[in-house]
Amino acid sequence: MLAFSRLSLSRQFLVASFPILLIGMLAIGWWVGITIERGVVNRLGSVTSHYVESFISPHLQDLARADTLEESHRAALGSLLSDTPLGKRIVAFKVWDRRGRVLYSTDASIIGRSFPIGEGLAAALAGNVHSEVSDLSEVENVSESLKWSHLIETYSPIHADKLGTVIAAAEFYQTPDDLFREIRAAQLRSWMVVAAAMLVMYLLLFGLVRRGSRTIDAQRQQLNDKVAELSKLVAQNAQLHDSVRRAAVRATELNERYLRRLSADLHDGPGQDLALALMRFETIAASSANAPAGGDRRRPLEDFRTIHSALQSALTDLRSISLGLQLPEIDWLPSGEIAGRAVRDFERKTGVTVTLSAASAPGNISLPVKITLYRLIQESLANGFRHGRGTDQRVEVSHENGRINVVVSDNGVGFEPDKLNTDGHVGLEGMRERVEILGGSFQLESSPGHGTVIRASLPMWLEGIDRE
Repeated sequence: MLAFSRLSLSRQFLVASFPILLIGMLAIGWWVGITIERGVVNRLGSVTSHYVESFISPHLQDLARADTLEESHRAALGSLLSDTPLGKRIVAFKVWDRRGRVLYSTDASIIGRSFPIGEGLAAALAGNVHSEVSDLSEVENVSESLKWSHLIETYSPIHADKLGTVIAAAEFYQTPDDLFREIRAAQLRSWMVVAAAMLVMYLLLFGLVRRGSRTIDAQRQQLNDKVAELSKLVAQNAQLHDSVRRAAVRATELNERYLRRLSADLHDGPGQDLALALMRFETIAASSANAPAGGDRRRPLEDFRTIHSALQSALTDLRSISLGLQLPEIDWLPSGEIAGRAVRDFERKTGVTVTLSAASAPGNISLPVKITLYRLIQESLANGFRHGRGTDQRVEVSHENGRINVVVSDNGVGFEPDKLNTDGHVGLEGMRERVEILGGSFQLESSPGHGTVIRASLPMWLEGIDRE
């Protein structure tokens, strides 16, 4: 059953319909044979009835007045059964009275004997002609069954002249050879006609089913392809969702690290300078309260200079930190100019020359992508300068198939990424998170003594976000 279900619809039709059509064809042939047999037997019974009425009935009219046949009538019956064409086709003949006694028979041994009245004899005694193919199993057919297996048995009523009453019944047998030949010929013809008609219908139906099967197979294949594609998209969506979830968790951690680092910068830089200035103020206040009139003024002057220097340093540090946090106006800049702005800002702050190769992507790109592109280049160059003592720093920006590709490299001291302690390299983790949260890819390649290469790929546009 499983093997059958795996077949195509057209092959299933072939396998399932052929036995049905074959059985139907055989059943039609059998039904035709039965119909022909009944028709031929009834026709023979009708012909025989007319023969009996015309030739045999005149010799049996004495039975209306007596219970036996005269010898002359018996001789006349024997002559009719041997000299006439129909008589030559009759292989056995009997005359029955109304009580089931044989008055005349070609088998002399049963003349005068009585037998049970069967269906055919009862019909004849009731005035009807009865014909059938007999298997000669009745008691009165012993002599016939020794010569034949089947005979056409016909019972015909004998009517009294002018009265119309049934006075006896004639029974005669004919060989069924002609009947069987006619039946076989008719069955063969019917089978051929039915086979031809069914073959034409079969081929037409098969053509329709095959065309429908091909359509179904094609649609099934398309559906399977769509399901496979949908499953792939669902899997990708699940991966992206998981990546976004992990990125959000890591982004929270990174924000806390940035805040701690910013706090440390403020504490160690401007905070220390301001604390020093505050202490000097307190010293000046104490000195002024205790100093005699007209005392030495040089010590307060030095303190004021120290305070001025500390405040100036704190102001410089605060401005530097603020500028590092502030993003320049890049909303309307193409990708190539954004890369150039990030490189020029780095060169201005550090005095280091960076080799830039940047091609602007066609059309506009989403603002989050622009921001990520700027921060990626800015943080990559700063990390290379600060931690890797990078030399020969290079930035390459290109575009392909709706994506922006960024490569930032240097010839610094390098490191082993597998052994990297991320607590001290918040910038690297931040860059990775920025890129991956937009659906991009981030790769870090580095080894001790061979510099560092950062490769990133960003989509130009983000679904659900206005394209700037």
